[in-house]
Amino acid sequence: MLVAVDCIIFGFDGKELKILLVQRHLEPELGKWSLMGGFVQPEENLKQAAARVLTLLTGLTNVYMEELLSFSEPNRDPVERTLSVAYFAFIDINKYEQQLSTEYHAEWFPLANFPKLIFDHNIMVQKAKARVQYKAAFHPILFELLPAKFTLPQLQSLYQGVYDVTMDKGNFSRKVLSTGLLVKQAEKDKASSKKGAYYYKLDKRKYNANFHAVLNIIPNPDTLYI
Repeated sequence: MLVAVDCIIFGFDGKELKILLVQRHLEPELGKWSLMGGFVQPEENLKQAAARVLTLLTGLTNVYMEELLSFSEPNRDPVERTLSVAYFAFIDINKYEQQLSTEYHAEWFPLANFPKLIFDHNIMVQKAKARVQYKAAFHPILFELLPAKFTLPQLQSLYQGVYDVTMDKGNFSRKVLSTGLLVKQAEKDKASSKKGAYYYKLDKRKYNANFHAVLNIIPNPDTLYI
């Protein structure tokens, strides 16, 4: 049995939550869209293999990455019996877009509308999204997708993309600011409107002391599951 890793790479461009896909360069399913993956080498553990695959595609190291699940159906790969361990990772698109490797024909797609993937990769993406929804209710992982300073409209767009909901702008702003976790900055982002929107930063020390405050933001947190 072969052992592989597959990476579900999420990014946020300030408006949409996206996923990074590559075009498969060998048969079967030549030319079709796929997650980026590779076989675990003899000298590697799973995490090291996933980090190597991520670096090959993006040129990046020390990216937020987390093990998801193993996928071991006997017929999941039509060529050889292969067990795959999936990882999900977060990338700031605006910061790292130019570093993406062109060797694998990588392309960002909206998470709400991406092409059919090979093998069981669509299931991997579904499982990763469910895990992100759960984790984001208790930990500041979504801020890994944002630049160091961000606007409330950007944060709202990110939450809406993760949870597939439309949130009222005023209500969302009140809930977020009531947590006391954000620090308002003096500068404004005037790219989207003449009036502009103030930038904010996450106060990580306050978050660590009161991370449950973010549950006020999450729609229907009782329905979330791993």
